[in-house]
Amino acid sequence: MIILITGASHTGKTALAQRMLETYHYPYLSIDHLKMGLIRSGQTALTPMDDDKLTVYLWPIVREMIKTALENKQNLIVEGCYIPFDWQADFSADELAEIRYVCLVMSERYICEHFGDIRRYANVIEQRLFDDECTVESVIEDNAAVLRGCQAHGLPYVWIDDTYSISL
Repeated sequence: MIILITGASHTGKTALAQRMLETYHYPYLSIDHLKMGLIRSGQTALTPMDDDKLTVYLWPIVREMIKTALENKQNLIVEGCYIPFDWQADFSADELAEIRYVCLVMSERYICEHFGDIRRYANVIEQRLFDDECTVESVIEDNAAVLRGCQAHGLPYVWIDDTYSISL
């Protein structure tokens, strides 16, 4: 089983992946760790701010890691915001049957009412070194873009509007 967890920044992807690891004992791959390893090692001239270009660059690598796990009958959780909305086109029907997709999206209301919590929980799993770009406006904009992408591609999403509770 492959579980893809995606969504805008600060929606709890890493925390959900960690919770799933602890519950199901499936290893997880942080696309952010892969991104930073490739950037820091000089394998790419892209920077952490090149989001759209990073999706194009990282997805073929992540896709093939997923296919390898599927071929080897291994479980894997993949989490990060660099999963393209058309990801399904890269897999056969048999492969898709073994993949679950979870996209976390916060409503504007939720963000406005809980922004302090969003910032406070940003470091629950990982210590973010630079998080100054996280503003109410940027989080609203990022979540709205992810929602539009899910809707345009007919992808399911977990709508976080009132309370933040995701059941496994």
